[in-house]
Amino acid sequence: MHKPVLDSPFLHNTPVTVPPNATPELIILAQQTAAKWGLVYCESTGSGLALLQQAYHLELRQLDEPKVGAIVVDFTSDALTFRRLHGGGKKEAIAKAIGLKGKNSLHVLDATAGLGRDAFVLASLGCVVDMIERSPVVAALLQDGLDRASSDEELGAWVPNHMCLFHGAALNLLQSWQDTNPPVARPDVVYLDPMFPHRKRNAAVKKEMRLFQQLLGPDEDADLLLAPALALAKSRVVVKRPTGAPFLASKKPQIEMLGKANRFDVYLTQIINN
Repeated sequence: MHKPVLDSPFLHNTPVTVPPNATPELIILAQQTAAKWGLVYCESTGSGLALLQQAYHLELRQLDEPKVGAIVVDFTSDALTFRRLHGGGKKEAIAKAIGLKGKNSLHVLDATAGLGRDAFVLASLGCVVDMIERSPVVAALLQDGLDRASSDEELGAWVPNHMCLFHGAALNLLQSWQDTNPPVARPDVVYLDPMFPHRKRNAAVKKEMRLFQQLLGPDEDADLLLAPALALAKSRVVVKRPTGAPFLASKKPQIEMLGKANRFDVYLTQIINN
């Protein structure tokens, strides 16, 4: 379920709109979506980035580039279903990185949730995952995907109890995580996957990443997240980075797990904080 905002949401000029010849009911739904996330509803816009309200889902589109396609959060997709059923389970690199081996569950705070794919993988392995997303546009997409997953015959049995979205700035929420009333549980693991700039502009950069960079830009304050994450996590902080990228905040981790395209930097808080 979507939790109340714990700090002021970021405003963004990406509008919510509807397809041509939309029904009055769909227009009302789009207006409700815009109001919920502090966005502007615009019934007629033919260019630029926009959240397009469809009857059964919400999508992000570059309206004047129809070939780019839409971004939709769909936890029932074939790709995520295959990964959930055949992706290696607790032998997956991300599961090893958070320290899930030998445990049934961990409480993970994904402070840079994005479209929620890593959070979904961890939740499917039994973790309880709280997610933070600062962009109202991305948060709207993610919550839409969570709502539809909660209505799915199979996913609805566990997604509502294992995935929860908080909309706000990660830096503020990490610092004030336990200041709420009632207080929110301190996580075992804080997971960070800040957006890293892709300098090569070619087909290898996925449409999703290109749209996200256009929408959000790189996480200029990513280095600032490490210190409050280390102070909050009971066990470890895991940072996902592209292979070859510098350490977050120039701080060397206790463990580096190298992959072909990415690596996981693991900071053990009991060592660092003692």
